[in-house]
Amino acid sequence: MEGNPQTGNNKGWMIPFLATIFAMMALQMSSLGFSPLLPDIQKEFGMNFSQVGLFTGMYGLSALLLSVPGGMLAKRFGEKKVLSAGLIVVMLGLILLSQAWNIGSAFGGRAFWLLGYRPAFVCVMTAIAVTAPLSLRSRSMGMVGAISAFGAVVGAPFGSAIENAFGWRNGILAYAGIALLGVIVFYSFYRARPQAGAPVANPVPENKRPKAETPHPDPKPVSLRSNSKSGAPRAKSIFRNPIVYAIALLEGMVGLGYFSSNFFIPPAVAAVFGSKAMNAAYILSTGFVVAMFANIYFGYLMDRHNKWTVMGWMMAILIPASLCLNSTSLPVFWTATAVVLAVGLSAAQQCFSLAAELVTGREMGNVMGVVSLGPGIFGYVGPQMLGWLRDWTGGFTAGWYFLAVVAALSLAIIIYIKHYLKTQKAPALP
Repeated sequence: MEGNPQTGNNKGWMIPFLATIFAMMALQMSSLGFSPLLPDIQKEFGMNFSQVGLFTGMYGLSALLLSVPGGMLAKRFGEKKVLSAGLIVVMLGLILLSQAWNIGSAFGGRAFWLLGYRPAFVCVMTAIAVTAPLSLRSRSMGMVGAISAFGAVVGAPFGSAIENAFGWRNGILAYAGIALLGVIVFYSFYRARPQAGAPVANPVPENKRPKAETPHPDPKPVSLRSNSKSGAPRAKSIFRNPIVYAIALLEGMVGLGYFSSNFFIPPAVAAVFGSKAMNAAYILSTGFVVAMFANIYFGYLMDRHNKWTVMGWMMAILIPASLCLNSTSLPVFWTATAVVLAVGLSAAQQCFSLAAELVTGREMGNVMGVVSLGPGIFGYVGPQMLGWLRDWTGGFTAGWYFLAVVAALSLAIIIYIKHYLKTQKAPALP
C-alpha cells in the first residue's frame, strides 16, 4: 500500500495513528458507555423494552444507511475532514438528547447523534488501515478495539457517576464535551497528505512526511494468497467481490452479541440481582477491561496464525459464554458478561483487518463502508430481538439463547468461508 511501510520500523505513522485512536475513544465513550444511563432514560420517557431495543438498535439503522456513504465521503473529501465533522455532529446530537422533553425528541437526538457517529466510525477504520504498517495491521485493529473497550471502561462509570450526582441528562451532556475534545485532538494531530498534483504550501521533504490519507494512485496489488494467511482473493472492484459481502455479514453476526448485550446487561442485572446502575457499570467495565487485553491478544494471533482459524476459536468461546448469561450466580454472570463483551468486540474488530487486505489506497474507504453494512443489519436486529423477547417472555433467558445461536451460525459461516477460499485461486489481475 502506498504510504504504508511494510514493517513497523518507520515511526512516521505513530502520531496520526495515536490521534485516530483518541478520536475512537471519544466516539466510544458515549456509544458504548451510555448503557448504564438507559434505565433512567427508559423510566423518564415510559419506554417498554421493545422501544429500548429500537432506541439502541437505531445504531444498526444508521450503519445500514450511512456506512457506504461514509466510505464514499472518506474517499472524496479525506478521512480527516469527514471524521472531524462526524464528531461535531455527534456532539450536537448528544446535546439534543440531553435536552429531550418527550420520547419523540429523545429518539430525534439519538438519530442526530448516530448521523455523525457512523461516518466517523468508518473514517476511523479507514485512517487506521492507511496509516498502520502492513505487518502490524491486525494488531493495529486490535489496538483500536482495545481503545474502544477502554472508552467503554471509562465511559460507563464516568456517565454513571455524573448521573448519580446530577442526573442522566448531565451525564449525556458530559459525553458531548468528550466528543468536542476528540475533535480538537484529532484535527490538531492527524496530518493528511495532500492529493497528488495538489499545490502544497511549505512542502515537507518526502522522507519526513507522515503517512496518512490516500496519497497517490494505487500500486498494483499483489495476490493475497502470497502474503496473507487469510487467503482471501482480490477482485477488480470491491463492490463485485463476494468476499467483501461475506465479511460484512460476518462482521454483523460476530458483533451482535457484545453490542446487544451491552445495552441489556443493566436491566438484566437489576431484574436478577437487584443492583443499581453503578453496579451494572462495574460489570460492564470489567468486560471492557478484559476486552482491552483480548483485542491485542487476538490481534497478535491473527498476525501470526491463520486468521479464519483464530476467528473460529473466538466463536467457539462465545457460544458457552452466551449460555452462561442465564446463570443466577453473580460471579458466573459477571464472568460470562466479560467474555461475551471481550471476545465479541475482538472478533468484530478483526473483521476489519480481514477486509483491509482486499484493497489498497483510495478504495480503503469503500471497503470499510461495505463491511460496516453488517453491523447495520445486525446492530438493528440484535437489540430489537432482545427487547422483543424480553417483552414476550418476561425474562432475558430467550435473548441469551438467541446470542448463542447467532455465535454458532457465525462459526458455521467462518468454516464455510475458510473452505471456500481453499478451493479458489486468486484471480489474475491486469
